Amino acid sequence: MGRIVDITEKLSFDKNPVIKVKDQEIEVQSDAETMLKIMGLFSEGKSEMQASAEAAGLLFSEKDKKKIQKLGLQMKDYLTLVETAMNIAMDTEEVSGE
Repeated sequence: MGRIVDITEKLSFDKNPVIKVKDQEIEVQSDAETMLKIMGLFSEGKSEMQASAEAAGLLFSEKDKKKIQKLGLQMKDYLTLVETAMNIAMDTEEVSGE
């Protein structure tokens, strides 16, 4: 057997982040596989609207998609939600509102 390097202590194993909108909590799928798929969507030359719609399909569970639908968001607000979800999933979003 070759050399074994244990990196367990270097990993965070964090739970998925949650976005709160009004009284709804929406969980963001932030695993590496999902995020790599999303990055691929935006590099395939798709329009931002199409890539955002497909990203939302990956970021949110069916249960959370129903919560979002019930919010009745305007398109600008929906895109803000998706963009925020991508940013917090990739840990690039400033955390505020806590």
